[in-house]
Amino acid sequence: MASRIWKTCFALALILMVSTAAFAQGNIEVDPDASVPVDGGLSLLIAAGVGYGAKRLVEKREQRKK
Repeated sequence: MASRIWKTCFALALILMVSTAAFAQGNIEVDPDASVPVDGGLSLLIAAGVGYGAKRLVEKREQRKK
C-alpha cells in the first residue's frame, strides 16, 4: 500500500514539474511558414508499436497451439 502511495506522489510531482517548465517559456515570435520536423520520436513510437504488436501475435499463436 505504501509503495502505491509513493508511486502516485512521484507521478504527481513529475507532472507538476513538467507543466511548470512548459509555462516558463517566454513570448516567442512564431513564423507561420516555418515547418516543424515530426520525425524525431514519432518513428521510434511507430517502431515500438509494431514490435509490440508482433510480440502479441506470436504469443497468441503459441497459446492456440497448446
